[in-house]
Amino acid sequence: RVLTIKTWVERLRRFCPISAISMELVRFDTQLMQNPEVSGVLYQQGELAGYEVREYLLQKWGRKCAYCDKEGVPLEVEHIQPRSKGGSDRVSNLTLACTKCNQKKGNKPVEQFLSRKPERLKRILAAAKRPLKDAAAVNSTRWALHRVFKETGLPVETGTGGRTKFNRTSQELPKTHWLDAACVGSSTPKRLKVLVAKPLAITATGHGTRQMCRTDKYGFPSRYVPRYKFVKGFQTGDIVKAIVTAGKKVGTYVGRVAVRSTGSFNISTANGLIQGISHKYCKHIHNKDGYYYAQ
Repeated sequence: RVLTIKTWVERLRRFCPISAISMELVRFDTQLMQNPEVSGVLYQQGELAGYEVREYLLQKWGRKCAYCDKEGVPLEVEHIQPRSKGGSDRVSNLTLACTKCNQKKGNKPVEQFLSRKPERLKRILAAAKRPLKDAAAVNSTRWALHRVFKETGLPVETGTGGRTKFNRTSQELPKTHWLDAACVGSSTPKRLKVLVAKPLAITATGHGTRQMCRTDKYGFPSRYVPRYKFVKGFQTGDIVKAIVTAGKKVGTYVGRVAVRSTGSFNISTANGLIQGISHKYCKHIHNKDGYYYAQ
């Protein structure tokens, strides 16, 4: 996580005049999140009241109603086991529900409310007890990432997830990770000009493995990998542009290539997988660098 972010900070500095860095120096107190009664996390006072726990619940439950999967509507924090029946304010007992489902459930136990939907009930109870692994990952990397930013020599501003959400909602921006990045910290301007409609999504994939054969489900060798990665100057993971002028697949294709020793390649484009494209039609756009790019 840390090294990937460091790599992209260095790449962006190479091409953009970056003068400062803002980061969310988030720390999830997992004990308090599991037991908010200790300090009343859900009843804090001030502008950011409830934002931290609510934001965590939005991430955990996929920003949709847990009972009907409705999206794009106001969601309310809901007790899975109602407090009137002995339920607590622990995060493991909280979910998100639309107004209609919340009112319909009332103070019924979730087992009674979903008695005719056993699969959904099972899924909700399992998700509620899911460990806070994402919170633990953030806790373990935040200071290492902060040190990496400090080593750049640029001014580093820190902010909380609640401040980010407050900045975003005050400007009526939709919830996306890339817009969140523009709303970190107190330096966020009062009005942002969003000039990009669709950002570039980048995923770290690595440079492959040293495994020389693939196995079936029983562990026996099923096929062997060629000794050499490059075929006709290309390797799997390169971004290519293929202009096919003859045959059944006439057209222009841009995407990630998967090479074959025969010289007939597959290209993963935005519209799907195109198979059997000759290397003669392919031209390099970007060499494989350990990352997958998509829009």
